[in-house]
Amino acid sequence: MIETSPSTPARVDVVLPCLDEAGALPWVLDRIPAGWRAIVVDNGSTDGSADIARDLGAYVVHEPRRGFGAACHAGLTAATADIVCFSDCDGSLDPALLPAVAGPVLDGSADLVLGRRRPTTLGAWPAHARLANLEPARLIRRRTGPRLHDLGPMRAAHREVLLALDLTDRRSGYPLQMVVRAAGWRVTETDMPYHPRTGRSKVTGTWRGTWQAVRDMRAVLGEPPVTAPAVTATTVPGAGR
Repeated sequence: MIETSPSTPARVDVVLPCLDEAGALPWVLDRIPAGWRAIVVDNGSTDGSADIARDLGAYVVHEPRRGFGAACHAGLTAATADIVCFSDCDGSLDPALLPAVAGPVLDGSADLVLGRRRPTTLGAWPAHARLANLEPARLIRRRTGPRLHDLGPMRAAHREVLLALDLTDRRSGYPLQMVVRAAGWRVTETDMPYHPRTGRSKVTGTWRGTWQAVRDMRAVLGEPPVTAPAVTATTVPGAGR
């Protein structure tokens, strides 16, 4: 992993995995809440995404190992804020709405908050991708308790406890593994409008990509249970209030 020089530490860091998202980056970065820092993790783009992000004021991290999880984890490792949010960099999710996701973590009422995707058009979320998402969400409800409906990419939690989860998946299973290993945490979700992405999806845009994502998720669900690190007032500021 190669990094640029970090900017002044922010109250919240927003990790944005990026692979050839030049068309969406200006809109996405313009929607980052004021005072929050965008960490764009370039995952091997060939369209100048890294330069665009840097020119627009983002903190750019280069992660040469391909994979959604690899990019997310590189951003988490590079973050310095107490709270870390994750979101997509393709224009499908509006970063301006991230305060609604981070709010319960900031006020201590939740440990992990997920943005439940609500498609704004029929084409925003392909049927095969939506079906592939439903089964892991159902199994999560059976395995760890939280009644989740979506395992989407928009989420927020405290950085230190996320690092303590010791996440190992570096592909499409990363978001699922985060929830599985957070068993016992206060996990909630909030509705988020889900728009058609700019450009073609590298995963859910094809049946092959979706099948690979399903395989990654099955591998995560096959892992033996682990004890999640406790989120308490001694591990993160304001927790347990």
